[in-house]
Amino acid sequence: MRMDLTEKGISSEEVFSGKLLHVFCDGVILPNDTKTKREYIKHPGASCVVPVTEDGKVIMVRQFRYPFHRVLLEIPAGKLDSGEDPVAAARRELKEETGAVPEDLIYMGPFYPTCAYSDEVIHMYLARGLHFEQLQLDDDEFLTTEAIPLEALIKDVMTGVIEDGKTQTALLKAYYLIKGE
Repeated sequence: MRMDLTEKGISSEEVFSGKLLHVFCDGVILPNDTKTKREYIKHPGASCVVPVTEDGKVIMVRQFRYPFHRVLLEIPAGKLDSGEDPVAAARRELKEETGAVPEDLIYMGPFYPTCAYSDEVIHMYLARGLHFEQLQLDDDEFLTTEAIPLEALIKDVMTGVIEDGKTQTALLKAYYLIKGE
């Protein structure tokens, strides 16, 4: 017999409202009828893209990530604008960060990066049939791009060189999809 694990919300208070993040503290009733609090972050969502060239290389980005105070190697990604469709965001971010425009954009599913304290969902895509146009970085965005063989990136995921969760997951999914063709 399965236990009902649902927590029932009884109150909600926004305790911080920022440009990107909104922090809430909700009162809930647990499955055993105990009352407690849950703190969590509301996030607008995001899209990420594994852009694979005809010769099997992935266009990666290096950018400084302030919370870690260092540069990380990642796939192109970005948050959804208000009301924006995840596919449109994937195409926009890919072009802005790499200049790449895909013929095919294949949905690889959702990724919940921090389900214990945020409602963020990152929509993962595989991009194929790339052609390149001019980069369109945001004014506050600084990054470099490089093309790295997918096989080498998978090794880097498995050995811990690539630490970003969305990048790890999306690269592994893309590799599985491509090898299954």
